[in-house]
Amino acid sequence: MAEYNLWVILLDVLGVAGIIVWHLQGRSRPTGRLIAQIAFFAAMTGSLIFAQVNPFHFDAAQADNDGTLIVSAKILWWTHMAWATIGFLRLYIVLDGRPHEARLIQDLLVALVYLGVFLSVMAFVFGVPIGTLLATSGVVAIILGLALQNTLGDVFSGIALTLGRPYVIGDWIVLGDGTEGRIVASNWRSTYIFTSMHNLVVLPNSVLAKQGLTNVSKPDENHQMMLPISIVPTKRPKFVINILHEALNNCNGIVHEPPPTASLVGLNGAALELELQFRVRGPAQRAIARNEVIDLVYQHCSANGLMLAKPLGAPMSGSVEATNSQPSAVERLFESAPLLAGLTAEERGFLATSARFGDAIAGATIIAKGEKSRQLIFIGSGVVTLMDGSEEITRLAPGDYLGARSILRDEPEFHEAKALTRVTFFQIEKDALKRLFSERSEIAEDFLCRMNEARTMRANGGVPVVSDHARADLIRTIRSAFGSA
Repeated sequence: MAEYNLWVILLDVLGVAGIIVWHLQGRSRPTGRLIAQIAFFAAMTGSLIFAQVNPFHFDAAQADNDGTLIVSAKILWWTHMAWATIGFLRLYIVLDGRPHEARLIQDLLVALVYLGVFLSVMAFVFGVPIGTLLATSGVVAIILGLALQNTLGDVFSGIALTLGRPYVIGDWIVLGDGTEGRIVASNWRSTYIFTSMHNLVVLPNSVLAKQGLTNVSKPDENHQMMLPISIVPTKRPKFVINILHEALNNCNGIVHEPPPTASLVGLNGAALELELQFRVRGPAQRAIARNEVIDLVYQHCSANGLMLAKPLGAPMSGSVEATNSQPSAVERLFESAPLLAGLTAEERGFLATSARFGDAIAGATIIAKGEKSRQLIFIGSGVVTLMDGSEEITRLAPGDYLGARSILRDEPEFHEAKALTRVTFFQIEKDALKRLFSERSEIAEDFLCRMNEARTMRANGGVPVVSDHARADLIRTIRSAFGSA
């Protein structure tokens, strides 16, 4: 009997020690925690065998003789078995790579394990008739089910969504009612959607399960966009499509594989109807990409003499002007060039008359890396790409410029400028700029401010904003180079 009690006492000691070690391990070490649980559970099982205690059988005589020791030993053994089982379940779910979306299933399995252990303790430790208990609990469950039917609907809808996996945490979804955003959390009752309006939408799982949804993140977050456009039919449709393809290829904020397209939709006497189709890297980039596409379509159309058509039914604003009163291509270009926006009409006209025309075929190098350009070059049409070795830095559109570092600072160019398509451009010699700076010295600072603004808008250019001290030094350098006061 003494040996028998010794094994029971050892069993109780192991159970208490296992609880202490279980808490000391903490949640941050699930593998170590599971190993400790298995080790203590195995040691307790061995002690049960040597003590000749059957945890799956209620023995009233045995409980009366040994009292608290047997009861506590059985309770501790069942508790450790529950923890070891739960440790296996949680470790499997983590190793399966689904810790977030499997949280509901994990909580459900844990609840079932604890419920099974509780019923086992009541039956095999205290001798409670489980049949009667289950019958009583069934009535209680019916009452609770009727009272909590909405909550239970959310719970089971959450389980169904988890098993079906129409989305995972982090996916961007669009619901049938127009709600869209990124899934940031999901629990037993609700799913949390963070929208592009910077709002958090809490949607009951039962409501979400009844709606149709589009998962924008599957198979990836590339998002197709369409933009209708109408052009006055003064040019051949093929020419218009080529210009719009150049505008799309000029965009840095869209996906170029698969390539964007411009397709004809219709033609009438008032307009050539087209549709631009392109992809963005994710739903959050839609507004940025759309703004860039619209801006570049306007630039390329303006540079190539294309006019945007008015909506049907809009009144005509006067008669068409004579051809000889229309501005030339270089005048239209300089009017829309951001760098020259601070000049007066007379100053832009002076540069237009002094500019020399040039062109380059696709693939030709306009300015090599490390070269000092002798002209300030404005792109007239086509697409120019800036390259750093084999890496593309950014793409330039009509109205953008090349050679400013060489002309204004007398320093070699950082990047190679290559023609991605056939490119036309206009070159302005240093003497023409020197004359402008000598007549109005503040043009140098205006040029510098606009250059810095253009650089910061090129997200992939990697050129930082110039500090006030560096700006002052640069202005002095420009004025010194051009002999201005």
